[in-house]
Parts: sequence; C-alpha cells; structure tokens
Amino acid sequence: MAAGEAGGMVLGKSADKLFSLSGLFAVYKPKGPTSAAVLNLLKERLLAEAGVQTNGNKRNQVLKIGHGGTLDSAAAGVLVVGIGKGTKMLSTMLTGSKKYTAIGLLGRATDTLDATGKVTEEKPYDQITKGDLENVLRKFTGDIMQVPPLYSALKKDGERLSTLMKRGEAVEAKPARPVKVYSLSLQQFQPPLFTLDVECGGGFYVRSLVSDIGKELSTCAMMQELTRTKQGPFTLEEHALYEDKWTIDEIARSLQRCTSLLSGEPAHKKLKTEHPGETAVSCE
Repeated sequence: MAAGEAGGMVLGKSADKLFSLSGLFAVYKPKGPTSAAVLNLLKERLLAEAGVQTNGNKRNQVLKIGHGGTLDSAAAGVLVVGIGKGTKMLSTMLTGSKKYTAIGLLGRATDTLDATGKVTEEKPYDQITKGDLENVLRKFTGDIMQVPPLYSALKKDGERLSTLMKRGEAVEAKPARPVKVYSLSLQQFQPPLFTLDVECGGGFYVRSLVSDIGKELSTCAMMQELTRTKQGPFTLEEHALYEDKWTIDEIARSLQRCTSLLSGEPAHKKLKTEHPGETAVSCE
C-alpha cells in the first residue's frame, strides 16, 4: 500500500498519522459494554477523526486494531489495545500477569458466578470471620487447579460457552486446569461483602475464585464487582486512556510512553502461557 493511502483511499495528514501508529497502549473499559464494543467505538472515533469514510464492516480491513484479553461486560478496568504491528504483540498480554480488585458477596450463588446471573443458591454466612477468610485464601495462592465458569469466552466447536448457555444448550463444565496466583489478599471484610486483590497468570477466572472461596467456607459466594487494575506493565492509574482521550495525538503519545514500558518489563517474557495452544480467550 502506498504511503498516504488505505484501501485505495487518498488520505490527509491526520489519517496518515493514524495509519502510521503501531504498538501497544491501554484504554479504560467501563462497566457495561463488551470488550469488543469498546474496541469498535475506539476504532470508529479514530477513523472519524481521520476523516476516513467506512462502509459497514470494511472498517475492519482499514485499521488494524485488537485487544489483549477480554474483560467481561460487568467488569471495568485496563484493556490493552494493539494497533498496527502491535496486534502481533497481544498474545504476550494474554499470557502475562494481571491484577484485579474484586468484591465478593457471601451467601449467594448465581449461574454466571457474578451479579449478572440468576440466583441458584442462598446459604447462611454469619458464622464466617475475617480470620476464616484470610486462612482460606492461602489455599488459592500459588499453582492451583481451577474449573473455568460455564458462562465464559472459552469455546466449544468454535462457539463461546456463554453463547451456548444463553441459547439453553447443555454445556459440560471444562476440566480443571492449572492456573497461577502470584498474590491474593483480603483488603476489606464487611459481611456479606469482601474485597480481594489478586495477581494471576493467563487463563484465570476471578469469578471462579470467588465461587470456590464460598464453597471452601461451607457457604456460597458470587462476584459483585470486578476491576482489572493492571495487565502486564500497564496500570489503570498510569496508563489507561479514558474515552475523552481517544484521539490520534493522545494515542501516539501513549504509544511512545508504552514502548519504553514494554522494553523495561522483563516479567512478561518469563510469564509464558500456562496453557500452550489455547486461543486468545482471556482472563475475565
């Protein structure tokens, strides 16, 4: 493709700049939309600013952009985005470490393991103390086995399990698989709510962790809220661009900052996938 052209279109300066962008940066994903919807909105904003006309799905061929790990609709936080050649670096983000703050609710279970699902069970929780919770967390730290939730982005015959579940199809639970929890701590305990900080490797589901903690405490639990505070070297506080900063110039600046960030981050080299051969399905 000749410089200054995209799909046969002659472009202006801002479009030239947009199509020259390459690398990884982070955006803030709010609670509500899917990760894909946030990415599409970002893409539309950038193409509109560049004055590039798009017809339906052709925009997907015009601007190369992708994200490095799905966040559930109900979750908020850091979403790492690859643009241009940066899309090839996204697999590193999927398998690297991530940090979350999760609010769990004791005494209630749902079919999705979070607040979006139907209540499937309610149990007393009054007997549980802060000490009980802290003791249980030790069992979920290090290399552990975890059964992924049925409502998830994992796939069966090319379709997401969550899509099959919503259609009412029978879905078997995936077998437990090895996952890594680097750190897990209790930040707050105000029954029935408890707040956890967790740092984990790829393929880990915080919803499953909260549910498993409930079972271990002889009650049940579901995840009330989830925020991803860090993914690889990208933190929510320092690097995530909010919607008002989704401009070509802001992203160009962010890409410059993030390039040095990636070169100075040896950890993501070490944290190779715990699930080789798994497609880009994500942590929560």
